[in-house]
Amino acid sequence: MAADKKKHGLTLSGVYENRKLIGRLSANDFKTRFAGSYLGIIWAFVQPVITIFVYWFVFEKGFKPAPVRDAAGADVPYVLWLVGGLVPWFFFSEALSGGTRALLDYSYLVKKVVFQIDILPMVKVNSALFVHVFFLGFALVLFGILGYLPDLYSIQLLYYSVSMYVFVLALCYLTSALVVFFRDLNQIINIVLQVGVWATPIMWNMDTMDISPVLKFILKLNPLYYITEGYRDSLLYKRAFWEKWEMTLYFWAVTAAFMLLGNYVFKKLRMHFADVL
Repeated sequence: MAADKKKHGLTLSGVYENRKLIGRLSANDFKTRFAGSYLGIIWAFVQPVITIFVYWFVFEKGFKPAPVRDAAGADVPYVLWLVGGLVPWFFFSEALSGGTRALLDYSYLVKKVVFQIDILPMVKVNSALFVHVFFLGFALVLFGILGYLPDLYSIQLLYYSVSMYVFVLALCYLTSALVVFFRDLNQIINIVLQVGVWATPIMWNMDTMDISPVLKFILKLNPLYYITEGYRDSLLYKRAFWEKWEMTLYFWAVTAAFMLLGNYVFKKLRMHFADVL
């Protein structure tokens, strides 16, 4: 009977039934990543802040990018434009890296017949979500200090955060299943993330760059472009997500495709996880 339950996979009702277990495992995963260090979980916040500072210093003081303008046509401090793109990227990269390793990190649970292993990728994504919530607050405070107070458009950050959560979770079900049999996928994903931070784009503004319309169209096919621009729409440009309904439909179509593919591959391979691990 346990085997039957395990075979059917995790549903929304299953998530609800296991919500307390998912919450405990997510919090514990977040804490144990920094166990043994003097500063503990503080390191989870220090590294992204330093990364933001380095990128800001290099680009604004060194390369001096073209000015970015807000909804009112006023020049926007580059650090705000940068934070608007980096905050969702930090969550995506941390969640994808951790979610891909979910079954490897919790191999002892995978081998338990009665354990619902479908929740493990979700545990890793939730663990990354803790830091993301902090940086959303950090971004709102920073924007407020520099004159961009929260308004109704800021509520869209919740929508874009949920969108990012669903998208990266869909990817993690696919990658966490494949990495059990192809361990090099970990390294491939690290390379993809290194390239992706530049291809999204996050540090450079595609609208002010002299690039061909074809290349611009290709870059916009990246689902992360929709998310990062959505954060900037909510904080700077004051655009509602339904104003870009074509991009919204495209994003959710891609997300649904990855969710179906990830769920299919996970269910197909799950019977072999314990044997390989």
